[in-house]
Amino acid sequence: MNIEQARFNMIEQQIRTWDVLDPGVLELLAVVKREDFVPAPYRAMAFVDTEVPLPNGQSMLAPKVEARLLQELGVQRHERVLEIGAGSGYMAALLAHKGQHVTTFEIDPDLARLASDNLRRAWVTNVTVLHADASRTVADDGPFDVIVLSGSVFEVPRALLAQLKPGGRLTAIVGQLPIMQAVLVTRSSESGTSTVELFDTVVPRLTGFGEPSRFVF
Repeated sequence: MNIEQARFNMIEQQIRTWDVLDPGVLELLAVVKREDFVPAPYRAMAFVDTEVPLPNGQSMLAPKVEARLLQELGVQRHERVLEIGAGSGYMAALLAHKGQHVTTFEIDPDLARLASDNLRRAWVTNVTVLHADASRTVADDGPFDVIVLSGSVFEVPRALLAQLKPGGRLTAIVGQLPIMQAVLVTRSSESGTSTVELFDTVVPRLTGFGEPSRFVF
């Protein structure tokens, strides 16, 4: 496989066509080597328009979803970022190139080690990987300018909104099968938020966050 041709095709055929047109994001996708964050058995899938399997039944988001979320957040160099769901560490690497520092939570110990190892090999030094349940743990270095949920939830957790600075942004993919939607939530004040619906998609659940009650009559 011609790696650079495959990367070029991913950017031009998958990502640009999904309304990702920010030059900074497109350039970053060419710089951060996605294949270095994909488990060896699935390396050939690094640039394919699909989720890539990770250990213990988890997966990386499709490239176009990662790129679109990154574009919508508009992370600035001075901003501190919280990610929920480190996975392979790839999204954290992208965020780290845009922001000042990234704290990423991972509930699965094997994935926490994988993300840490991948980030270290990629010389990404401004990411802290924490093996913890983000639904029960508050990061010590908050509040944050940006929060990213790298997986789906039934609804945006209020505990995470409370960790946003005024003016901060949070992206999440919310809903239930067969319909989920990516949203951008902006904290406008100490108590107020506004939400913009971005696009429809379906991605795997984040482990640890609650599901709606199911009543049986």
